[in-house]
Amino acid sequence: MTKTRMVFNCQKCGYQSPKWLGRCPDCGEWGSLVEEQEVLPRREGERDWVFEETTPKTVDQIEPDKEERIKTRISEFDRVLGGGVVRGSVILVGGDPGIGKSTLLLQVLNQLGSDKFKVLYISGEESVSQTKVRAERINVSSPHLYILTENNLERIIKIIRELKPKVVVIDSIQTIYSLDLQSAPGSISQVRDASGKIIFLSKATGFSTFLIGHVTKEGAIAGPRVLEHMVDTVLYFEGDRGHPYRILRAVKNRFGSTNEIGVFEMKDDGLDEVLSPSELFLAERPLDEPGSVVVPSLEGSRPILIEVQALVSPTSFGMPRRMAMGVDSNRLTLLVAVLERKQGIKLYNQDIYLNVAGGLKISEPAVDLGIIGAVASSLLYKPVVAETVMFGEVGLAGEIRGISQSETRVKESEKLGFKRCILPRNNEKRFQGDTKLKLLGVSTIEEVLKLLF
Repeated sequence: MTKTRMVFNCQKCGYQSPKWLGRCPDCGEWGSLVEEQEVLPRREGERDWVFEETTPKTVDQIEPDKEERIKTRISEFDRVLGGGVVRGSVILVGGDPGIGKSTLLLQVLNQLGSDKFKVLYISGEESVSQTKVRAERINVSSPHLYILTENNLERIIKIIRELKPKVVVIDSIQTIYSLDLQSAPGSISQVRDASGKIIFLSKATGFSTFLIGHVTKEGAIAGPRVLEHMVDTVLYFEGDRGHPYRILRAVKNRFGSTNEIGVFEMKDDGLDEVLSPSELFLAERPLDEPGSVVVPSLEGSRPILIEVQALVSPTSFGMPRRMAMGVDSNRLTLLVAVLERKQGIKLYNQDIYLNVAGGLKISEPAVDLGIIGAVASSLLYKPVVAETVMFGEVGLAGEIRGISQSETRVKESEKLGFKRCILPRNNEKRFQGDTKLKLLGVSTIEEVLKLLF
């Protein structure tokens, strides 16, 4: 028989304790420890699924296996995964409720089914008829796509062994439960046990698995943090319900880059991939408006032109507000301090609001120069010339530092019709490509403001 024991699990971080505690020692959450039954590891020889027995080999004796990737024919999705779905990989997909996770993966399975791959979609939240209604709305009709409504882990494993699909989607992992445990579905023990068994089965038999995960109010995937370490790839589906655009971002990928993003547009008949995100994000850009600057940002290997907007207005409070959407608010505070100290621009009595249009989140330092330009433009109420792009990192001494892949950024800017580019002088000196853009190298904030105004 399976051996079990009772432990207290933190429902937020997965911390385990042999006795109840009012506050979790790990994450500091109050009242989060719940008593659950835990399955003890079995003795050797009692496992249901194990990898083939192997012996240690020296590194020069190992023959590398060629990565076998399955193309989904959705180029934005394949880009984020690193070229396609790797055989036997386990991919965790998280995102806010209603953001489009189920819709995206149904479309992926439909494309794979069109290539005559046998695929299985397991729903723990919707009935078969409800899933069929969704499939008809987004034109999913592959005869090789199987739909199953099931929450029991043991039955799911049995069906997977009998059907032998190429790709499996489980929507969502928090709804799956094992009869070996007495805790409720969605608890730490159930999520850990169900995920572990599915991952072992996927690795042993070679089918690829997508696990859809709920997210907490903080935006992290619900369940134990160890779940993200167990899987091969973690994808986050981001977006604002007020915008039709969705961003698929990899935060972990054992088989590809974690810098790539995929851009999709939500429509009535499902998600459409956006092959030219720069044109999309700049389509509604106001021309000759103070506080608007275009910055060529780099997401993985793809350059994307974004609009940075700033609004500076006198504060009516004792403490001025600093609010940023799409960039780190601490970065905004730092750059405002540099403007005040190095250029003598008075911002201590001004509210500053910064926004990256389109709902994108930018973390690279190349956007610093765009923030400086947008804030100064709004404060002076003087627009930046509409055909200008700018990028560069700003240091605490007011210097403009060089950034990587400037040729790629300039090429994308030229393709969209911009005429001049303000960039770090170091990048201008090392620029090797041919371009029709007028390159203006700068080394200090003072030089930037003179060029702009």
